[in-house]
Amino acid sequence: MPPSVEVEIEGHRLSLSNLDKVLYPDVGFTKGHVIDYYRRIAPVLLPHLLDRVPTLVRAPDGAAGQVFFEKRCPGHRPKWVKTALMGRYESHEGFEGCVIDSLPALVWVANLAALELHTYQATIADLTCPTALVIDLDPGEPATIVDCARVAIDLRDTLEALGLIAVVKTSGSKGLHLSVPLNAPGVTADATKHFSRALGQLLESRDPKRVTTVMAKEHRRGRVFVDWSQNDRAKTTVAAYSLRIRPRPLVSTPLSWQEVEEVDDRGDG
Repeated sequence: MPPSVEVEIEGHRLSLSNLDKVLYPDVGFTKGHVIDYYRRIAPVLLPHLLDRVPTLVRAPDGAAGQVFFEKRCPGHRPKWVKTALMGRYESHEGFEGCVIDSLPALVWVANLAALELHTYQATIADLTCPTALVIDLDPGEPATIVDCARVAIDLRDTLEALGLIAVVKTSGSKGLHLSVPLNAPGVTADATKHFSRALGQLLESRDPKRVTTVMAKEHRRGRVFVDWSQNDRAKTTVAAYSLRIRPRPLVSTPLSWQEVEEVDDRGDG
């Protein structure tokens, strides 16, 4: 693969640079591989970015180098990359974020070494109203993904008893993410935060040796931390199909509940 190349995608010209630069050192996965992954996965990834503004997590020197979050859309963006005003509330003055709604825009941010794409729970249409409740299940060693699977199933069953459904994906790291679609108007981030914390505390009361809602590291060892704090207007969660910044190119991957149940049944990840 040449180190740089000029390409045309859907009528837009892009200059892709440093394609042979290794971004995932353990396996020699290059920037060219990253761009190719996002190009191939775009048909299923872009719907998760629809009407949302992602926070870009950039690693220009790869997983072994400096990593930084970029909420504002870079000033050197092409004119055809759309933006939306985000974050304007209370004392926050707001900022212009990138709208990644097409294959050319996705390839452009991949060329910036934006390896991870994180989204808010609300859409551009109404930043005050989340469209989903999210819970991050994070295992503290020696707890594993198997413990996360068991907690996720318990959480799913609890939500079903309340008439709610949940979908699940890997975090792209050690744990699982559950998302509960919300289709009612007037829902607030505070309401989803309080509700998700109450769900976690319910699971904690049932199985305190396996589950905790306490953030302090000493309380999380050997337990699954039910992280309810992502339900905040200012916070984002990694999008489905996004790469993660790790020594190897891991992906936050949607799962079926059958796959989660199989991990629980087998007792291994």
